[in-house]
Amino acid sequence: QVQLVESGGGLVQAGGSLRLSCTMSGSIFSIGTMGWYRQAPGNQRELVATITSGGITNYTDSVKGRFTISRDNAKKTVALQMNSLKPEDTAVYSCKADGVQRSDYSGSLYFQNYWGQGTQVTVSS
Repeated sequence: QVQLVESGGGLVQAGGSLRLSCTMSGSIFSIGTMGWYRQAPGNQRELVATITSGGITNYTDSVKGRFTISRDNAKKTVALQMNSLKPEDTAVYSCKADGVQRSDYSGSLYFQNYWGQGTQVTVSS
């Protein structure tokens, strides 16, 4: 059974830094794009950053120049380095992986998305 487990959240003052990590456990045929999303109270979940298996990155405008996403394909991990944090970055951050699985029954491949449980990031002013 595939699971994503995040770590690294916490409380930090404005201007500080945090590094989030997400590790996938379990068997998977292949992993495509991985990413980080966040949801603040009363808001919809929004994309923060994504990275393809080839290393192409994408960021939401509000974090460009401050956050850096990276991944280790061999270790099945994705990380988010967050610098110059602002109070408006406060949210629950979740990682997501777009996976491909092979059916044990038919042998056919199918897409399956996986989400972590989320980690709280709080930035105080």
